[in-house]
Amino acid sequence: MARRKRTSQVLEKAARRAAGINSIDPNLNVGNGLTLSAFSTLIETMRTREHLYNTALSNLDKMYHDMLQTERELADMAEHMLLGVATQYGKSSVEYGMAGGVPKNQRHKGLRGESQVPSLQQPSFIVGVNGNGSKNGNKVATTS
Repeated sequence: MARRKRTSQVLEKAARRAAGINSIDPNLNVGNGLTLSAFSTLIETMRTREHLYNTALSNLDKMYHDMLQTERELADMAEHMLLGVATQYGKSSVEYGMAGGVPKNQRHKGLRGESQVPSLQQPSFIVGVNGNGSKNGNKVATTS
């Protein structure tokens, strides 16, 4: 996802204000260094910096995309390298383990998730439910 570019409402408002002041007097000077030319210069400085900032974000987005692409290529090559070692030396070899694989003869085949294994204990009774979803109160004994 591309980074959000910045737009300055202050810049837009200042540009509109400068246009209005320019229509009053292009050489307006209200004292203390507040001139239309200084105001216009600062507006252009802000416009340039905003443009540079947004360009930098675009470049950063491209660099990030390039990095992710290289990361995918690296993951692919790492997998192929391991498969190449497995092909050349075998999946049960010490070399396969040295390359980062788990040798075939060292794999542990465990059960997937202890919570998924059904319990050997059965309930001592089951409460029956009739067709409308309410309990009918009949208890049925089960064997353990």
